[in-house]
Amino acid sequence: MKNQIKIVILVFLMSISHLGFSQVYSELTNVQKDTLEYNQLLPIFGKKVKALGFDLPHSAGLAVNYIWQQSDITVSNVSVGFNNGPLYNVDELVRFNTTSSESNGVNFRPDVWLFPFLNVYGIIAQAKSQTNVDVGVWIPRINGSEELFSIQTNPKFNSTSLGFGLTPTAGFFGGWIALDMNLTWTDVDALDKPVFVFAFDPRIGKTFKLNKPERNISFWVGGFRLKVNRDTGGALPINEIFPVDEWNQKVINGQVKVGEAQIELDDWWNNLTPVEQRNPINSAKYELNQKKLNVASSVLNGAENALATADSSTINYKLDKKQKNQWNFVVGSQYQINKSYMIRAEYGFLSARQHFLCSLQYRFAL
Repeated sequence: MKNQIKIVILVFLMSISHLGFSQVYSELTNVQKDTLEYNQLLPIFGKKVKALGFDLPHSAGLAVNYIWQQSDITVSNVSVGFNNGPLYNVDELVRFNTTSSESNGVNFRPDVWLFPFLNVYGIIAQAKSQTNVDVGVWIPRINGSEELFSIQTNPKFNSTSLGFGLTPTAGFFGGWIALDMNLTWTDVDALDKPVFVFAFDPRIGKTFKLNKPERNISFWVGGFRLKVNRDTGGALPINEIFPVDEWNQKVINGQVKVGEAQIELDDWWNNLTPVEQRNPINSAKYELNQKKLNVASSVLNGAENALATADSSTINYKLDKKQKNQWNFVVGSQYQINKSYMIRAEYGFLSARQHFLCSLQYRFAL
């Protein structure tokens, strides 16, 4: 039985509780087994592991972390309305130039080593976020399309997150690997339901002892995958995202252009012969352009009414969104002062997403 336990430890025991921010390691000591003492409640099998000569970290930890992230987003299936009225799908009218999100916040993460090879943790977080949107609104014309106007806005949100995660770990050839994963539900003040996020970030690294007892430094590389639920909906006060006077003029100009496009479409259709009107290409072009103009007219009329009472009006929306790239590359390091105190930093980067994290952790025995 003892040999079986030893095999399990050599395979699974290792040095990191990643997003639980333990990032501590277990080393094989030279102390005689019969002199080792272990009085901690956790991890399970900790006493047997200690008896094998492994120096385990303190079993519980409390971490405070600052996190900043910026990522590009792709948006589709967009519907808008006003003052809780009907929603109109505007996918065929809008063209997104750039859409990105930026957030910074603080989270608190308690964690415990449940087993010598498994860390579990909770997540409590507060963040401030901003979405940067640059989009053009286009309508069809007989010989192409015309931009009604462009929209640049950056609504701001506050959010609260709750969640949990676990980190299976293993050691190999003097290094370690961790497969961290967590699930969080984020309540955003402008959304009508919480946002579900699943994060997975594998890490591989090595810990180096320093010249003082219990002091070491770790380095790692890895990946970070973030999956956010696609559908999002909510409402925003119009006067907080649009300069009302400017947008009144844009709406009026847009209504004029839609009227001109409607006259052009009707003239083109009426000047076709009956045979030309029965041509599937011409009839499909007419029906499609008419559908787009009807949506544009309805949205602009709704915007006009809403802007007239902007102080109490809202714009309602529903859309599908996803990260442009779900993966990014990460590098990081942790400095362990002693078994109770650690500080760490991590940077993630890719063309479509970046993040930075810094953390202070305190560990204690249970």
